Amino acid sequence: MNLALQNVNDYYRYCPGEERAKLSNAICFGRRRTHFPKCKGCQFNDDEKNKPNVPLPAIGQTAEDVENQKRRSIDSIFKSYDVRGLYPDELDAEFAWRIGQATAQFLRSELRGYDRSQSEKSAVIVGRDMRPSSLELQKALMEGLRAGGSAVIDIGLIDTPQLYFATNHFTCCGGVQVTASHNPLPYNGFKFCGQKGKPVGSDTGLGKICKIAKNTARHSSGQLAAYRQEDLFEPYRKFVRGFLKYPGATDGDGSPKYPPGYSPEQPFRVVVDASNGMAGRWFPLLFEDIDWLEIVPLNFEHNGEFVHDPNPLVPANLAQLKDRMVRSKGKLGVCFDGDADRCVFVDAKGRPVRADIITALLANEFLKQSAASVVVYDLRCSRVVAEEIRNAGGIPRRERCGHTYLKKALADSKAVFGGELSGHYYFRDNWYCDSGMIAFIHVLNLLAETGKSLQQLIGPLQRYAHSGERNFKNENIDQTIQQLADRYADGQIDFLDGITVQYPDWWFNVRPSNTEPLVRLNLEAKDDEMLDQKLKELVPLLGVPVK
Repeated sequence: MNLALQNVNDYYRYCPGEERAKLSNAICFGRRRTHFPKCKGCQFNDDEKNKPNVPLPAIGQTAEDVENQKRRSIDSIFKSYDVRGLYPDELDAEFAWRIGQATAQFLRSELRGYDRSQSEKSAVIVGRDMRPSSLELQKALMEGLRAGGSAVIDIGLIDTPQLYFATNHFTCCGGVQVTASHNPLPYNGFKFCGQKGKPVGSDTGLGKICKIAKNTARHSSGQLAAYRQEDLFEPYRKFVRGFLKYPGATDGDGSPKYPPGYSPEQPFRVVVDASNGMAGRWFPLLFEDIDWLEIVPLNFEHNGEFVHDPNPLVPANLAQLKDRMVRSKGKLGVCFDGDADRCVFVDAKGRPVRADIITALLANEFLKQSAASVVVYDLRCSRVVAEEIRNAGGIPRRERCGHTYLKKALADSKAVFGGELSGHYYFRDNWYCDSGMIAFIHVLNLLAETGKSLQQLIGPLQRYAHSGERNFKNENIDQTIQQLADRYADGQIDFLDGITVQYPDWWFNVRPSNTEPLVRLNLEAKDDEMLDQKLKELVPLLGVPVK
């Protein structure tokens, strides 16, 4: 510990339960020397720490300098919706412990009234994905949670939507999933939720967790909260299968329920690319015994190695699925991301279908059952989404990008359904949370019930030309957005997320990346000719294209 004179603004230590009374290093050291009652088990008790792998300070560098560097590193891995970084260079077991301890403090602080007095309400659910580093990070995270006073319910190797189910199945104050979602193998991270799957993002708790983690050194704790393991296979399977209209001969009452035209002898063939992620474990557990469904598996191995990056939005990652769809004559194709909370659908000819088109398609179906309900969509989606919602008697609600914003908007408006261009689909009957498996079931239900192909169903919805999302390297993002606002001042402009400019025959949105010096463009026009014209006009204004 550096006992040199500190500026009062640099104080960060405090005694347990006295968070507002910051102490200097010297006072902390002095209290430990006199065996102050609160020192035992304190997170700042350097004498109790057991961190053999902590590097020694460089020559001329104090321990305080090392800790400040760690704080800056922790800052860098907290993103808008989650924690994410390269393992172990940016995110290691120590940081996982600190984040766990901070998460316990934050989630418990969110409890209100009578809930605060119930110890079981302080429990936190923890799951993990299949990455090689996930188990180590999960163990450190759980130790930090328990040191922070939260009992841990370990639900093991799961898809992220199962975490949301778990927070509604068990008594708890929230949950954490260890996953880097769609990112390449060297990455790992954490996704958080509060009670009942409530989203936790940068402005709804992540900022607070980050601040606590930066000011909490890893330490040994005199007493850890409880730990237990649970297997949710049966209740989770029952819940997800509850959305399936035709369970076949597996419903257990002796009366098989098959869709028109399909049976064990004439099955519906679906090609599933699990991207070597959690869908590889859970898709067969949930669906392989449905006797009228024939599953053609791709990349179901989930041993921590990826045949392709687990991001279905990248066209190159769909190459296998496209090829297998054509060769196997499948009726529907689906590619999941690494943690199976989102998916991309492919038609019988191997052509990917944009998620906003699927959103418009499913919105019609939900509004048949819940007339005049709200449907939420992100501002990158085609105009066809709002048009179809209104035509079906629903209320469209446009929202900024990001699952924390979509979930909040759904909950606030009690929306029946929501969709994002990123392939996330949200359901009121799933506690306003997203699920790739439930999205698959709703598309499967529609195709099986109507007897139509996916291309036949979406054909009438493909009435505009869309650019897809394009990225540009840009070091002057604020200036670029202002220039766009000035140049297109005669359009209808809003700044909900970046800048959106709308005209009767075309519109565009340019928004900054949350993590990189990039801007992202989405543009839609009445036809291909106008789309090409407007792209030639806009692209030179945005920076260097990134492929």
